Amino acid sequence: MADSHAKMTQATPQEVIISVIAGLLAPLLAIFLIVMLVLGIQEGHQPDTTSEAAEKATLKRIQPVAKLAALDANAPRVEKSGQEVYVAVCASCHDSGALGAPKFDARGDWAGRLGQGYDTLVKHAIEGLRQMPARGGDSDLSDIEMARAVAYLANSAGANYKAPEPPAAPAAAAAAPVAPAAPAAAAADPKP
Repeated sequence: MADSHAKMTQATPQEVIISVIAGLLAPLLAIFLIVMLVLGIQEGHQPDTTSEAAEKATLKRIQPVAKLAALDANAPRVEKSGQEVYVAVCASCHDSGALGAPKFDARGDWAGRLGQGYDTLVKHAIEGLRQMPARGGDSDLSDIEMARAVAYLANSAGANYKAPEPPAAPAAAAAAPVAPAAPAAAAADPKP
């Protein structure tokens, strides 16, 4: 039985030659491709990185995903209109009706809500209600901006709310012309 087992494990010369060639072919192919890569780069087949088009393409590929604008802390705050707030914050849910939000321009969705009154709707928008986060998720919005957005959204469904105007700016009051005061010495002198 040992003889039959020995015959089964012996390879023919043809099988040995095929195994040796196959075993050497893969590393030789890898070495050949590496040499071609190195020689190709040295012979000037590398991409052109000096042209203006290549430079623009590179700058486009490596530009940041988001750009942050530096805001001047002393600059006066410009409040947004109701439509601007709606487009920036509210439209993501109220256009599609996501999470049960009443849709823009859908009178049926707003019928029960409009009966609650403008002040209640503004309160809900500022504080949040059910799945809607406070201020629609944008904590930078002022109460006036929220009230404007509520008026804009509710008016699209048939309400007739008046959007609030911003309070009078202190700079406008300071810029109002003041009548010049009479000199104190002239007022104290009696006329002869």
